[in-house]
Amino acid sequence: MADSIPLHPVRNLQKRQEYYPGRQSRYQVEDESSSLDEMPLMMSEEGFENDESDYHTLPRARITQKKRGLGWFVFGGWKLLCTSCCDCLANICRRKKQLKARMVWLGHPEKSEEKYPKNAIKNQKYNLFTFVPGVLYQQFKFFLNLYFLVVSCSQFVPSLKIGYLYTYWAPLGFVMAVTIVREALDEFRRYQRDEEMNSQLYSKLTIRGKVQVKSSDIQVGDLIIVEKNQRIPADMIFLRTSEKSGACFIRTDQLDGETDWKLRVAVCCTQRLPALGDLFTINAHVYAQKPQMDIHSFEGTFTREDSDPFIHESLSTENTLWASTVVASGTVIGVVIYTGKETRSVMNTSNPKNKVGLLDLELNRLTKALFLALVVLSVVMVALQGFVGPWYRYLFRFILLFSYIIPISLRVNLDMGKAAYGWMIMRDDNIPGTVVRTSTIPEELGRLVYLLTDKTGTLTQNEMVFKRLHLGTVSYGTDTMDEIQSHIIGSYAQGNSSHSYSTGSSASTASSSKTTSSAPKVRKSVHSRIHEAVKAIALCHNVTPVYESRAGVNGETEYAEADQDFSDENRTYQASSPDEVALVQWTQSVGLTLVSRDLSSMQLKTPGGQILPFIILQVFPFTSESKRMGIIVRDDSSGEITFYMKGADVVMSSIVQYNDWLEEECGNMAREGLRTLVVAKKSLTEEQYQDFENRYNQAKLSVHDRSLKVAAVVESLEREMELLCLTGVEDQLQADVRPTLEMLRNAGIKIWMLTGDKLETATCIAKSSHLVSRNQDVHIFHPEGKQASLAADFSITQFKHIGRLLMVHGRNSYKRSAALGQFVIHRGLIISTMQAVFSSVFYFASVPLYQGFLMVGYATIYTMFPVFSLVLDQDVKPETAILYPELYKDLTKGRSLSFKTFLIWVLISIYQGGILMYGALVLFESEFVHVVAISFTALILTELLMVALTIRTWHWLMVVGEFLSLGCYVASLAFLNEYFDVAFITTVTFLWKVSAITLVSCLPLYILKYLKRKFSPPSYSKLTS
Repeated sequence: MADSIPLHPVRNLQKRQEYYPGRQSRYQVEDESSSLDEMPLMMSEEGFENDESDYHTLPRARITQKKRGLGWFVFGGWKLLCTSCCDCLANICRRKKQLKARMVWLGHPEKSEEKYPKNAIKNQKYNLFTFVPGVLYQQFKFFLNLYFLVVSCSQFVPSLKIGYLYTYWAPLGFVMAVTIVREALDEFRRYQRDEEMNSQLYSKLTIRGKVQVKSSDIQVGDLIIVEKNQRIPADMIFLRTSEKSGACFIRTDQLDGETDWKLRVAVCCTQRLPALGDLFTINAHVYAQKPQMDIHSFEGTFTREDSDPFIHESLSTENTLWASTVVASGTVIGVVIYTGKETRSVMNTSNPKNKVGLLDLELNRLTKALFLALVVLSVVMVALQGFVGPWYRYLFRFILLFSYIIPISLRVNLDMGKAAYGWMIMRDDNIPGTVVRTSTIPEELGRLVYLLTDKTGTLTQNEMVFKRLHLGTVSYGTDTMDEIQSHIIGSYAQGNSSHSYSTGSSASTASSSKTTSSAPKVRKSVHSRIHEAVKAIALCHNVTPVYESRAGVNGETEYAEADQDFSDENRTYQASSPDEVALVQWTQSVGLTLVSRDLSSMQLKTPGGQILPFIILQVFPFTSESKRMGIIVRDDSSGEITFYMKGADVVMSSIVQYNDWLEEECGNMAREGLRTLVVAKKSLTEEQYQDFENRYNQAKLSVHDRSLKVAAVVESLEREMELLCLTGVEDQLQADVRPTLEMLRNAGIKIWMLTGDKLETATCIAKSSHLVSRNQDVHIFHPEGKQASLAADFSITQFKHIGRLLMVHGRNSYKRSAALGQFVIHRGLIISTMQAVFSSVFYFASVPLYQGFLMVGYATIYTMFPVFSLVLDQDVKPETAILYPELYKDLTKGRSLSFKTFLIWVLISIYQGGILMYGALVLFESEFVHVVAISFTALILTELLMVALTIRTWHWLMVVGEFLSLGCYVASLAFLNEYFDVAFITTVTFLWKVSAITLVSCLPLYILKYLKRKFSPPSYSKLTS
């Protein structure tokens, strides 16, 4: 039976059968097995075809298999075999348990026939044994790190060793240590968060009373008590609540991203029990369908077996409490049906992927180009040697000597820079509340081309205000609402007599509904139509009035009804949709007030203070498929039964009686930017309702195709309903939406607005927010997803913050990362050029120019601080970047990091490396050690000056970094006796030679930069001047 239950994943919601497509073809439940006989036996590439040519391929396949031999194995067959073996082993290790439907007995987890997963949250990537291997694998799967690992390991081979081991292992070890420490901290934080969630205490109801239990120890079948503002620990069926209404509200923003509260209803059988302990005196169980991903559907049955006959109650989504949601009102008691990885929230959670930005991919391509240049240079050096002797060994030694062409510190510098950018974003007081969840792609904010934005709650405030009521012949706006109030006051001015008049008219409608549609209808007065419209709006909803409780003597909350304050000032409304709250607040403003509501009743208060009681017989909640909601109520004073319904005009137009104004007025309101709802009613006789109730209850207890059968029964009532009115509410724009959108458009960003509203409404909002110009064509796609993503890389609290996030932080992050990456490459290219010149001069010998600590210090303490200080650089002030968004448009072309800029840095590196090496060889006099001292000192000074040349806006930390690095180098000269002649480096000769070489290597670049800024200045320099 469980296997026959349909499974509707969240990702495939659009594939569900669409409800109410037309009047004649609704709810046709067909047997899918009948179509299986019509399926073809084979599928070709062209489609579902039964072509004879498909069968002729079978013998050929067998012949091909027979020809597999050694050649097939060598030329790719081994890959296929290895892949098959790995897949087989993986399937064995990851053998998934088949999900089944279950029978859950209330308060008796020991009766469970299956072993269910532990209710523990685990977001950690590794455990104690897999951490180090896992991190190392993640690092060495990248070409850059794997290359340096091979280079470092080669130093254990005596014939390939060209220096001290730590020359290669120290930089690699430093990079790995930084990575492991960072990953360990992230893993520890994940462990702490998991432990915090798993250690949360909940009250578990047992035969002996309440006991405290950890969230991770909760089992299927446990009765769990969840207090207000407490997280629901597992998927549960809602049994009881402290709220008199028998319902509660939950917050689902951590599950589906929607901020609206959702109404949940307790099981009637358990809610009516006199005491909490009676849950153990009954013999009851819950039948729950097998776990699935869809958070918007559930089919189950509650059965009580200790009564005669058995009590059966159908269960749907409104009876569920999914894990990771939060109780927003009252205290709830539920029975656990799914735990751990079988909960909806975990099944909809996928493992986070390591996102790689476009800039990283560009740098990766440049790294491959550098590797190719490295191999070519090594081959050239061996070729110039004449390929004498063990040339392949010399080739590998040259590859080792020039290995600094590919900088191992590139990824570390970029990762540290990205972490700094994320820290700056979250510390910006101008965009408070901004959260950076992904620190690997902040520079991508600087080159966005498309921006997709939701409308409701993003461009708008999601706070609705009632603006218009249309009755077909007359329309009321904000300036004429007092007329409606006068009509309502007049309707109830005569007390019961007026009420009898209104109900009498409804009764006449009930009797006339039995007649044929061609019978003459009495045209109602405006007075009567207004009264019926307002009354329908006040009754057709899922809104609950809430009153603040008074504090008792001991500070505890008193729930006694006598102590409640039922005044208008103490009343607030709770609902899953702000549209419904706006409608009920409007009826209160015109005189008809909702004062109380529970599962079975509702009370309205007239302007004169009279209470009108109504019994709630059925409620049909709004869904995104049906696009409407309905309610059947009985007037407690007259016994009338009325079916009210409201919904979108696209579905209501075929439900209500024929009219000639609805479509036109819906379009008019939509063009004003209003959200429209059509309100209708239908009076029912007692016999009609009893017939409907029997069919409806039977459909709700169905196990197969329950949702279709239920919808088909409800649809039987939705015929020829009386159209009462059309309402229009406005969702106002957020602050500074218009200037923000204009800024983004001027920055060259193409903006798409996502909404499920009518075309006219979406067009109006797009134009009023300046998303498009007044005369621009608007292209709109209608499909709308239901589940919002919480895996956002960057979260902002207001739409206007996106302007500063992109124009300032995004732009700076991209330009800084581009400059930092290219400078780190330049730092490796220049020393590799010097090595190439040195080897060329000394007969192409594969001998290192610098050894030991000089190579380690060059990439770390001697140049690290100034180079990394580039993450603080900026070309314009934040205010200028926001004022001139056109500056952002230049970044989308990728000119800050391209093959052109890369080639410029390559030429600079070749020029400076050649000048430094040849200058040192020309100026040295006696000992070779002087060449090392002169060239290396000039190299350090050149790098410091090049950083200064690259910087556009100085920061005090940049100055500190420059002098700190220079001080570290000068101080270390006293300890580098192995590499330098201390007596020589203290002479004036050493100083002037170093100064001359440094001046020749840097001065031309400073002159070129000055001339370029003077005759071809960049766009930002014009603004700063």
